[in-house]
Amino acid sequence: MPTPPDAAERRAIPPVICYPVETLPAPDMALYSAARERLTKVSEVLVPPREARCFEVAAGQFFRIRSVEGPQVGDLNLHNAHDPAERFYSGKTRALHGTHLTTGERMWSSFPHLRPMATITQDTLGWYGIDSFGGSVHDVIGTRCDPYTHALLSGGGQYHHCCHSNLTRSLADHLGIARAEAERHVHDVLNVFMCTGFTRDSGQYFMKASPVRPGDYLEFFAEIDLLGNLSACPGGDCSSEHSSDSAACHPLLVEVFNHAEGALDGWHSPAPNAYDGAHGI
Repeated sequence: MPTPPDAAERRAIPPVICYPVETLPAPDMALYSAARERLTKVSEVLVPPREARCFEVAAGQFFRIRSVEGPQVGDLNLHNAHDPAERFYSGKTRALHGTHLTTGERMWSSFPHLRPMATITQDTLGWYGIDSFGGSVHDVIGTRCDPYTHALLSGGGQYHHCCHSNLTRSLADHLGIARAEAERHVHDVLNVFMCTGFTRDSGQYFMKASPVRPGDYLEFFAEIDLLGNLSACPGGDCSSEHSSDSAACHPLLVEVFNHAEGALDGWHSPAPNAYDGAHGI
């Protein structure tokens, strides 16, 4: 079709933010900041390269995902510890906060709950911002590497250490259920430490070498009782490829912390969403 004569005028129409967040319930970052000043580590889980592990965090605890040996990205799933059907909703989180998350932003749960599951309280990569390619870290735009897309793009190749499969095995083992049942609960992720964006010419999802280094961490406050599931991606720092046995991969460490007694006095877990579920007449 030919370019219309008013093309420039149409393109010049200013955008409107879909979800203005001025009325979004804000986390009490001052309270969280004070509570995290005296933390005691109570447990840790080391996630091996190209594998996933589950971990549990009680409401009111903090947890960190830490780089320990080399640059490595991780794919994070979160579930309500008492009901795995309530799980992280990456699409709505993206709509509310943007394509990448950092300190003060939250991971929201699926319908009909739609409430905060975790709040990011510290991000040692917060300095990265948005680079000249449009890339940033901790994205909620990628879905997770999976064996189905791998088979599609490779002409039928079979690869079992994609993050989707890692998360499936880990959840099945932790809950003591069949992998086919566990797979139904595996969902789109927070790509921890992954540096991603969209190309300006073709609009394609891209990845580039993660800026993460040993000692860097992303810290969360658990708003509800959580079952976490983290995969150490087979792409390593995702500088070249994922779903790979050749990329250099490293473990990730999950640490869980208690706050000092009384540090969260007056705080309560958020209630499920206030919508009545009637859906009209």
